[in-house]
Amino acid sequence: MKKLLLMSSSRKGNLGYLEHADEQIHTILEKKPTRVLFIPYAGVTFSFDDYENIVKPVYERLGYELVSIHHFENARAAVESAEALAVGGGNTFTLLKRLYDNGLVELVRERVEAGMPYMGWSAGTNVACPTIRTTNDMPIVEPPSFKAFNLVPFQINPHFISGKPAGHNGESREERLAEFLVMSPGERVVGIKEGTALYCEGDRATVLGEFDALVFGRDNQSRQIASGSRFNLDSIAD
Repeated sequence: MKKLLLMSSSRKGNLGYLEHADEQIHTILEKKPTRVLFIPYAGVTFSFDDYENIVKPVYERLGYELVSIHHFENARAAVESAEALAVGGGNTFTLLKRLYDNGLVELVRERVEAGMPYMGWSAGTNVACPTIRTTNDMPIVEPPSFKAFNLVPFQINPHFISGKPAGHNGESREERLAEFLVMSPGERVVGIKEGTALYCEGDRATVLGEFDALVFGRDNQSRQIASGSRFNLDSIAD
């Protein structure tokens, strides 16, 4: 059965890196001995070694092993043998390009659909969607396609924040998502705030964290899915 943990962010408030996500990670890995393969491809301004050194202690503290894919000579072989996958945040365009460059997009989809647990945060959540068209990132590189893993049947907007900060005269997140929905009227977008995650098992999902999720759809209308609620993945298209 497909199992996904799609987190909005690596941090919440003043907490440390993934500190808010202890129980969320345990939910998907079930406190079983697991060797997690980490994909650091979204990192741009720091090395893959540095990124691994940030994430590895978090998983070790929770009782799991973690090793980054950049230590393997063959990235595809690493994914083929992985027990679970964690895809970190950063720049989504860079992440997707590197996934394509290493021939991993279809392979990851196949492994996750076959039951390999998938954890992503920020950019790692964006690439779990059908496309990366609702990322908040700058397109600093050009991947061969915006098509991503397509592990859920809707788009997600991580780091969702409502309204505009004082003095900001650009578009709000709601306005940007409205533009997306005008150009792609059949799509749906789920906005998740900092610290929030979607935990998906098979064709159902649960909103984790203290904040509700927001669904944006037809006629620029939005509705809430309460924290702790379970829903069918296909119901987002209704």
